[in-house]
Amino acid sequence: MSLMGFKSGTDIRGYGAVEYSEEKLFLSDEVVSKITVAFAQWLSERTDKDFSSITVSVGRDSRVSGPRIIKAVSDTLSALGVTVKNCGLASTPAMFMSTLDLECDGAVQITASHHPWERNGLKFFTPDGGLEGSDIATLLEKAESVAMDTLVADASKVTDVDYMSDYAAHLRDMIRKGVNAENYEKPLEGFKIIVDAGNGVGGFYAENVLKPLGADTQGSQFLEPDGMFPNHIPNPENPDAMKSICSAVINSKADFGIIFDTDVDRAGCVDRDGEEINRNRLVALASYIALEGHDSGVIVTDSVTSDGLKTYIESIGGEHYRFKRGYKNVINKQIELNNNGRFCPLAIETSGHAAFKENYYLDDGAYLMTKIVILIARDKTGNALQDILAPLQQPAEEKELRFAIKCDDFKQYGENVIAELEKYYNGREGWKLADDNREGMRISADSANGNGWLLLRLSVHDPIMPLNIESNEEGGVMKIAKDFYEFIKNFDLLDVSPIENFIK
Repeated sequence: MSLMGFKSGTDIRGYGAVEYSEEKLFLSDEVVSKITVAFAQWLSERTDKDFSSITVSVGRDSRVSGPRIIKAVSDTLSALGVTVKNCGLASTPAMFMSTLDLECDGAVQITASHHPWERNGLKFFTPDGGLEGSDIATLLEKAESVAMDTLVADASKVTDVDYMSDYAAHLRDMIRKGVNAENYEKPLEGFKIIVDAGNGVGGFYAENVLKPLGADTQGSQFLEPDGMFPNHIPNPENPDAMKSICSAVINSKADFGIIFDTDVDRAGCVDRDGEEINRNRLVALASYIALEGHDSGVIVTDSVTSDGLKTYIESIGGEHYRFKRGYKNVINKQIELNNNGRFCPLAIETSGHAAFKENYYLDDGAYLMTKIVILIARDKTGNALQDILAPLQQPAEEKELRFAIKCDDFKQYGENVIAELEKYYNGREGWKLADDNREGMRISADSANGNGWLLLRLSVHDPIMPLNIESNEEGGVMKIAKDFYEFIKNFDLLDVSPIENFIK
């Protein structure tokens, strides 16, 4: 049986709910057990330890299949003789931190991030960070050759650990030290901060971080874990989810609102006026925080950030380094730059994955929100967020279209399309190729041609070519799209119906 279909970048993903057991990519107990054995073998080879000397922490998000899958992982590890520290409901960033604080050789988090309730997956960590895509491929290759003999779980090897309490205490200490308020125990007294956990695992932030520090958290919503996600998709990029937290901030007259994804490695937020701080605005705010106290620094983002963001980062002393989509891509570039002597305090994707150098290069939504809470609590005017973000120029319009590639060798075909796009616009009056194209092709349009930019790239994993267009004026996106259509309509193996429907 080939297991490579479960590979999703640096994660393993499939169906978790038993109602979907007939699906090809169902994470059955047997599949999970094979992958777990492979991870134990990989750790053993990496650490030069036998199974009985290895310790692994395990945790899960709130989705309905989590208890079944975490039991399969825990039972398999204990049957092999591995010591297991069961953290139960936990955030993904906390599971990485558990490798350091609990002195574990590895960690397994059962999560499928923001995906629907019926999905689930596995993420793996060592004290050096999350596994790379090549490591996941190795695990799945090993798993395919695992012979499933009868494994008998050893309960004596498993210990339940309330690590999330330790993790919350760490965040509380950050706030106490960062705010440096007269009331050290209750530095958030007088502030109303609400949380929308989307029924994922982020409810701890309201109950165990903000409230003990004196914050008024009344108006927080969907804090109870519920793996069916009955209220909205737990995803800061989802318009309905953001609308929900924006309304909650207004209705409760909160100073600040926070929304997490299911496993808390991403977050978005809302200011006191109910205005969302997401995507470019979140990148700008995080950049301001990361560069505070430094003369300069490189901020790595993904490729779809706005022109106004680049200007903003440069205005606060930073250098904007646009890179590829994918949170692992931006984090790995951040690590590379720092290793080469270029100070890079932050890597952040527009989806909300944000990794600070000071925090082990870990993408952690709760850590980012903690840094913002400190900023708010230090300010006495109540205008900190508005003042910081006021200079950021936002586009007047934006649009994303996605073109399916209708051939097997989609990567080569997509690369050929991008190469032809470069030729099409290179040297044309009113159009300019970006000087920092590191993913796909980004092209700027002058005021006569739409006053904005377009970016065509190849999806990281799928046979899709996303097109992003932004303009600084109303009607500009349509003008750019119509010009681009004259190019893209000539490729028979691309489904260009999305742009045809848009420009009608």
